[in-house]
Amino acid sequence: MRRVLLVVLSVTLLWSGPALAAGLQVAQGVVTTQIANRMPVDEIQSYTVSVGKLYCFTRIVGAQGDTTVTHLWKLNGQEVARVELPVRSSDWRTWSSKTIPSDAKGEWEVDVLDAQGKRLKTIKFRLK
Repeated sequence: MRRVLLVVLSVTLLWSGPALAAGLQVAQGVVTTQIANRMPVDEIQSYTVSVGKLYCFTRIVGAQGDTTVTHLWKLNGQEVARVELPVRSSDWRTWSSKTIPSDAKGEWEVDVLDAQGKRLKTIKFRLK
């Protein structure tokens, strides 16, 4: 009986964690040069380092309560920034930004992670 109670308690804790993220998805994820009216103005695949600043915009759906996502910015496979962002409804728009130094040429990607660190999406782009 005690073992059954322990199993039930463990399963309950797994299912009722803060994220309730079983259905969490990235409905839209883009890297953009600007955000206007809470939306990306463009979607880049390749750009020059002279851009100065870029934004990673994500529209997150499926949250069943307050949770977070993390934008993990990487250059040539190496982490350069990690930004945790709140998600407060089942359809939530959020974004992070990264100042781009002049020597940041290469292959970039932004991993979008849920509150448990599971990768939901990877957005790739190149800076020349």
